[in-house]
Amino acid sequence: MKQKSKLRMRRTRFIFFMVLPAVIIPMIFTYYPMLKGSMMAFQSYNLMNVKNIKWIGLENFQKLFSHSASNSFYTTMLNTVKWVGLSLFFQFTVGFGIALLLKRKFRGASIYQALIFFPWAVSGFIIGIMWRWMFNGTSGVINDILMKLHLISQPVGWLADKGTALYSCIAANIWYGIPYFTIMITAALRGVSEDLYEAADVDGASAFQKFTNITVPCIRSVLLLTVLLRVIWIFNFPDLIYSMTQGGPAGSSNIVTSYMMQLVQSLDYGLASAVGVLCILFLVTFVVVYMSITKYAQEEA
Repeated sequence: MKQKSKLRMRRTRFIFFMVLPAVIIPMIFTYYPMLKGSMMAFQSYNLMNVKNIKWIGLENFQKLFSHSASNSFYTTMLNTVKWVGLSLFFQFTVGFGIALLLKRKFRGASIYQALIFFPWAVSGFIIGIMWRWMFNGTSGVINDILMKLHLISQPVGWLADKGTALYSCIAANIWYGIPYFTIMITAALRGVSEDLYEAADVDGASAFQKFTNITVPCIRSVLLLTVLLRVIWIFNFPDLIYSMTQGGPAGSSNIVTSYMMQLVQSLDYGLASAVGVLCILFLVTFVVVYMSITKYAQEEA
């Protein structure tokens, strides 16, 4: 009995020490920074004035929505809606279409598939730099192509114009995010039984009927999950904007997360933390509402 109890204790200690890093590391690098950042949102925490760090309640949030700052912050929120909405729509639509094509077997499909998936393996900052060169107002390939097609008569400063800077970043983000939907939906489509399509052919169903009554219902849970995850990632993805325009010109291409990065650079950690808290509240609210409307939990069951 003593030997069994000793063996049990050894196993318990072994499991404890194996699990301990998995508990400590997230607490140090994830939960503590979140807690600290949430506290800083209610403080005057500017590294340019470290001797005057104090608790100020909701003043940082009031400052964000005050009359003096409202124009830039409200514009930033509107930009965020455009950034997420347009990027998601085109990424999903094009990615779904490519996934339907990849489902069919054809010569060179593996090479074509590798080319489609390639952007997903590249860093967002590198993608941003590449597209910044392409949208360059003097020597960019975008202007060169459009001028040769006689769609424009002179070079356009895509990233230097307030009206086109954000949409140029969205175009780059659409290209970057298409492989995500292609990968996920292609995998889901390959899990749909061919027997269902054969039975539909026997019943004389059209291609559209097979798509709406077989394809979409069979992969609906995957579609709901991929859209949910992609909304969160796009919302928290300022890399492209920061590397292409740094939120300019005059903040016209800023989204909430790139605006937060600018506040961190200005060393106003209190105001930046307030923006971070708002981001968390928005995403939590969105996830709850999304899962409630789509009934994702029931779909999984």
